[in-house]
Amino acid sequence: MVNFNGTLHETSSNLLALENRGYTYGDAIFETLKVVHGKIVFWEDHYFRLMASMRILRMEIPMTFTMEFLESEILKTLEANHLLKATARVRINVNRVEGGKYTPTSNDIDYSMVTERLASDFYSLNQERYLVELFKDFYVAPGLLSTLKTNNKSINVLGSIYAKENGFDNCFLLNTEKTVVEALNGNVFLVKDQTIKTPPLTEGCLKGIMRKQIIELVKKLEGYTLVEAPISPFELQKADELFITNCIVGIQPITNYRKKEFTVKVSNLLIEKLNTKIRLS
Repeated sequence: MVNFNGTLHETSSNLLALENRGYTYGDAIFETLKVVHGKIVFWEDHYFRLMASMRILRMEIPMTFTMEFLESEILKTLEANHLLKATARVRINVNRVEGGKYTPTSNDIDYSMVTERLASDFYSLNQERYLVELFKDFYVAPGLLSTLKTNNKSINVLGSIYAKENGFDNCFLLNTEKTVVEALNGNVFLVKDQTIKTPPLTEGCLKGIMRKQIIELVKKLEGYTLVEAPISPFELQKADELFITNCIVGIQPITNYRKKEFTVKVSNLLIEKLNTKIRLS
């Protein structure tokens, strides 16, 4: 079952018109959530990012779009899919209503919610071989729009195809200044000695919810210093450890980049603290 503007429909229903602006112009944003037995992980952060993204894209936010309303819609959708007592991925899609060409006739929105069962309640560290390479065919333009989760994800799609065709598990994306911005599906952290580094939002990386959580945890991690600064591709092979973060996987250690193999010491420390934070919240 899918939720379209508050009404539940069969997944096979034809809900989106060919003139849907998310389809025709990429005039849409989305939010991906992890829900554990009816509890939305980091819900407040997700909600405020969604509202901020809608404002930046000049979408009209309905008066009904409160945290409480959207939470109830999420739980209603999970219950309809028999996932209320399981762990699930929920994607909230928000698009401007159809009408107009580049200039829309209205800033009102439609929304939908789709669900998918996940295997694990808490985050666990995948320490199997995970090989990453640079994707250099196209570059991310630094700026506010690059920090949003919009439907304009061509570079991520093409990078994923490149990774699949060449036997990589993931790729690093570069911005137009040729610095490392993020991975195809999450933010990037680099560990060198006692410094943990991640690109600032001004570089064009996604304003990730898990990125925010990891930054908060690192700041409390004894013996380590957090730095938000550009990462040069030349730094990658000099690092002790590299890892990717997103809200579904949590932390994904990178084991290999070209000829370099990396440790997972900090990843192990952070995954324990992350799960503790979720249990206590």
